[in-house]
Amino acid sequence: MVLAALKFPTPDDTMEFGRVLGRALRAGDLVLLAGPLGAGKTTLTRGIADGLGVSGRVSSPTFVLARVHPAGASGVALVHVDAYRLGGDLTQLDDLDLDTDLERSAIVVEWGEGAAERLSDDYLVVRLARADDDVRTVTLEPHGTWTTRVPLPA
Repeated sequence: MVLAALKFPTPDDTMEFGRVLGRALRAGDLVLLAGPLGAGKTTLTRGIADGLGVSGRVSSPTFVLARVHPAGASGVALVHVDAYRLGGDLTQLDDLDLDTDLERSAIVVEWGEGAAERLSDDYLVVRLARADDDVRTVTLEPHGTWTTRVPLPA
């Protein structure tokens, strides 16, 4: 199931949707972010982190593959993974032991579609696209329990 496209005219709008999504996350949640370079995946992740209330600066973990942001008031840590550097060899994701982190954290994976889904039957794919006028279009593809709990902006 694919939900209708959401339009976000500014990066701040993308961040705000991330906050909405972050407030809905709980330990064990898996979110996959898909879209080309510059589509807003890391901006959305910053919003998710803010919504979760985790600590630490959120930046693209391209060169370290994953960053763990300790839990804040929500009690849920965030593991932010960027699989771009793997260049399609997503088998290296196994070395990160994300299945272990999933028990106590929410995991957001940029560029992990095609491999990270195997971590859970319950996951949300967030597809981002950026138009020439910088408007982001976001479509949501919920799987498993996400089909009944997808947060939508007010």
